[in-house]
Amino acid sequence: MGATPAAAAWSTTAVDQDQAFDYWRDLICDAFVQLSARPGHDGPFDGAIEHQALDDVELSTVTADAQRVDRTRTLIARSHEDYVLASIQLDGYGRIRQDGRVACLRAGAMAFYDSTRPYTLEFGDRFRQLVIQVPRSAVPHAPVREATAVTLDAPGPGRVVTEFFVGMAREAWQGHPTPALVPHALGLLELALGLAASTSAGTEAGTDAATRQQVRTAIARAAALPGVSAEDIAAACHISRRTLFRVLAAEGATLRELLRGERVRRAEVLLRGQPHLPVAVVAARCGFGGEAQLHRAFRDATGVSPGAYRSRG
Repeated sequence: MGATPAAAAWSTTAVDQDQAFDYWRDLICDAFVQLSARPGHDGPFDGAIEHQALDDVELSTVTADAQRVDRTRTLIARSHEDYVLASIQLDGYGRIRQDGRVACLRAGAMAFYDSTRPYTLEFGDRFRQLVIQVPRSAVPHAPVREATAVTLDAPGPGRVVTEFFVGMAREAWQGHPTPALVPHALGLLELALGLAASTSAGTEAGTDAATRQQVRTAIARAAALPGVSAEDIAAACHISRRTLFRVLAAEGATLRELLRGERVRRAEVLLRGQPHLPVAVVAARCGFGGEAQLHRAFRDATGVSPGAYRSRG
């Protein structure tokens, strides 16, 4: 496909379906940096990119099916590309892994990654996101390494930055590019990188009481959802998996044990407060995979079955 033009749109509909993912792999390499990729499922694959280049700022809206994308050490050594990239999730869910951290992207969230070190992007289902790409030299004072794979999604300055870039991209794709905003865009990008680095520094600092309380709160909120992972809890607390496991070590319990304890506590409340509620419904509301799991966990924790506990009043 050659050099990336200032404005372009590509889609896998341009090729036969049996060639779609190979075409997509070449496309993302041309639009961004050299990458390896594999589809998230068998069968047809669909993907499209709308791209705009405004001086040092490249804006791309990516809409595609599930996939995993890797920037490997081998590809880095071959290409020597030096870019800072930011993803703003518009629809769907994704993860960015780099420098030992994991950023979970939900709609409205923003996270950074650096082309000079290995990273992984994962999308379990169809998604849409805005990708901002700038040369590292365009944000020379930004703490890039400290900001990678940190999620910015809380109200405040981070939200202002995401809304600015989404609006800038929308105007460009409607035929109203605004190159005069590029210096402001780079300044806001440096600001967001600084915010992410501060978040990373604060959450990596240790296992102080505030961080432990944050983890306890996140576990309590997530316990009703089956299949909660360490990545989910770490993302909710804006900390890395490493920091989460340090917190759990300080608590003297595993994540599984803390989730199970919270689920049993919730089950106790429901069994007492709603005596006619079926045990299967109690199990579902408390995050257990089924009635049998509730029985085992409840008996281990209390010494009695849910039915016996309810009968005791």
